Amino acid sequence: MKTAVIYWSGTGNTQQMAEAVAEGAGAELFSVSEFSGNIEDYDRVAFGCPAMGAEELEDSEFEPFFSSVVDKLSGKKVALFGSYGWGDGEWMRNWTEQVKGAGAEVVNGEGLIANEAPSDDDLENCRSLGQALVK
Repeated sequence: MKTAVIYWSGTGNTQQMAEAVAEGAGAELFSVSEFSGNIEDYDRVAFGCPAMGAEELEDSEFEPFFSSVVDKLSGKKVALFGSYGWGDGEWMRNWTEQVKGAGAEVVNGEGLIANEAPSDDDLENCRSLGQALVK
């Protein structure tokens, strides 16, 4: 079973989370700009993106990539994570529903969010998310 962690990070917070998820999953780690593979080659995928603007996915790089692969997630196990600085996590709830609507199984039934820089506890939760992704 192949597992990938694909993320976008502007400040490094979501990158820290991605590294911890990949560590927990024993997964290949890619920033969204580095991923040149075929999402269909992966059985399990974790996506990381912070909340931007009005609680939305980053729209110049991550959202176009994600929109191009969302219809290929049916039947896959998917984990979602990201950091935020404001709001209440609406972007993650919307993203989770979008992924479930595409026919994927969302690990733990919801995404994992960290407010600003992830704490040690947040990073441990990310490692646990990675472990749950590959179970």
